[in-house]
Amino acid sequence: MAGDDSLPSLGRVKLTDLIPSEGLPSDSYKLSVSTLSQSFAQYSAAVIQFPAADAALLRSSLDSARLYFQQREAYPSADMIHTNDSREWCKTSGYYADPQLWQETYDYRPGLTPIEPSNAMELPPGGLPDIFGLLGKAARGILDAMSYCLNLRSSPFTEILDNVPLRSREVSSSVLSVCCHARPSFHGAQHHNLTTQDDGQLMMFHDHGHQVDKSLISVVKSDKAGLHVRDFHGRWFLVDGDLGPQEAVVYPGLALYQATAGYVNPALHRTEINNIPGNMYGRCSLVFKLMPKSMTCLSCSEMRAAGHGVEAQFQIPVPVDDFMQRSHPTDQLFNRNTFQSFSFPTAQDGSMKPLMRRRKNNTRCKPLPPSKRLRLEAQRVLKERVQDIADKKGIKLRFCNLKECENHIHALDSPCANIRMEIGWPQGVPFVHPHDLPNKAKIGFLEAYEPGWTATHDMDLSLTEPGQASQQSANCN
Repeated sequence: MAGDDSLPSLGRVKLTDLIPSEGLPSDSYKLSVSTLSQSFAQYSAAVIQFPAADAALLRSSLDSARLYFQQREAYPSADMIHTNDSREWCKTSGYYADPQLWQETYDYRPGLTPIEPSNAMELPPGGLPDIFGLLGKAARGILDAMSYCLNLRSSPFTEILDNVPLRSREVSSSVLSVCCHARPSFHGAQHHNLTTQDDGQLMMFHDHGHQVDKSLISVVKSDKAGLHVRDFHGRWFLVDGDLGPQEAVVYPGLALYQATAGYVNPALHRTEINNIPGNMYGRCSLVFKLMPKSMTCLSCSEMRAAGHGVEAQFQIPVPVDDFMQRSHPTDQLFNRNTFQSFSFPTAQDGSMKPLMRRRKNNTRCKPLPPSKRLRLEAQRVLKERVQDIADKKGIKLRFCNLKECENHIHALDSPCANIRMEIGWPQGVPFVHPHDLPNKAKIGFLEAYEPGWTATHDMDLSLTEPGQASQQSANCN
C-alpha cells in the first residue's frame, strides 16, 4: 500500500514520568501511561524522551558506530555472512552482515560479548555496556507501564526476564544491536523495491519488506529518519521523521503480543534506504530488544488473573525457545476480525480503566447495563458449556473466524457445519471461540442455553456492539 507523507501524531512521553513510585500514581504517571498506551493502540509505536545526559550518551555511541562500520571491509568474510537464523536467536554476538538486507550489525550481549576486544586493530563501537543498561531500564519501565494499563500486578513479567544484574555465568537474552543500513562502501546484494507515496514520491525498501521483532519491547535510536511502521488500517507512516535529539522510538514485539493474549499488538516495520546512498556512512541505529529468557514460557496466566478474556490460541503456555524459532505470519496478526485495541483514559476517580475503543457513531447506542454480570455470565457459559459438550462427545472443536462463520450459518456444506450439528450449536449463532463472539452472539447463546435468561435481558440492545443493533433481530432470532 502506498505510504503517507504526513507524520503520525505519535504519543510522546518523558522517561522520567514513567518511573513508578510507592502509593497512589501521580498525575504525570497516569497521563504518560495513557499517552503511551493510546499511541500503541493506534500506531503500535510511541516516542520516549530521555534526560539530556542520557541523550548525549546515545549521540556519542551513534558517532562511534558510524566510525566502526566505516572501517569495515567492503566484502565481509564468509563466516560473517549471517541471515536471520531463528535457532541462534539468543547466541548472536559481535559483527555480522546480511547482504540481502544491505545491513551490517554488531550485537552486544552481556555474558557472551567480550568487554575487551581480542583484536586491538578493530575496536567495537564505544559505550555499549552503558547504552545497554540505559535502554534496558527504559524498556522495562515501558513494559511495567503497559502492565499498569492492563490492570496486571506490578512487574508481572519478572519471571521471564533476565536477572538484574546478571548472575555468574549467565548470558543475556536481551540484546543491543548496533546496525548500519546501506553503507555505500559495503557491497551487499542491494535488492530493493520501490513504493510510491500518495504525493508521487518514490521510496526504496529492501525486497524482504517488513519485519516484526520477537521482543517484548524494542527501543530504537537512529542518526537519520527512515523507520516506517504500519498502522491497523494498513497505512505506512514514517515514525522518526521529526524526532528531537533526546527522543527515541519504542514499539511492542511479538513476545508481548503472546504474553498479553493479543491485547497489545506488535509493530510491523520496515526501513527506508532511498535517501541514504548520498552520504558516506549509511543509516546507523541503536536497537535494544528486551527479550524473554529462553528457558521460560510465555503464559497468559497474568491476563486471566486480571479478568481478561484469553482466546484459544493463547490458552496453552508456549516455551520461549519454541516461540522464537517458529514463524509468525503477519496476516494472522493484523487481519483479525475481532481486533482488540484498547485506550486507557483517566477516570474521574483517578484510576486507569481499560475500555474498548468505540467507533465514532456509538453516541446513539444505549449505555451498558449497570452491572457487567450478564456479560461475564455469557463468557462463563460459553467457555464451560461448549467445551463440556465437546469433551463429552469427543469432538475436536474447529473454530472459524467471525467473518467466515457468519457466511456459514445457513450453509449445509460449510467447514464447521458438521461440528455445529454434532455439538447442538444453536441456529443463527456464529461458531467461533467464546472470547471471539460479539455481544449479539453471546445474547443468542444465552437465550439458547440458559432457560429463563430472556426474562432478565430487557436491555439487549445496550449489550450490542455499535453498528450491530440493526442486525440483531436477523441474527439472533
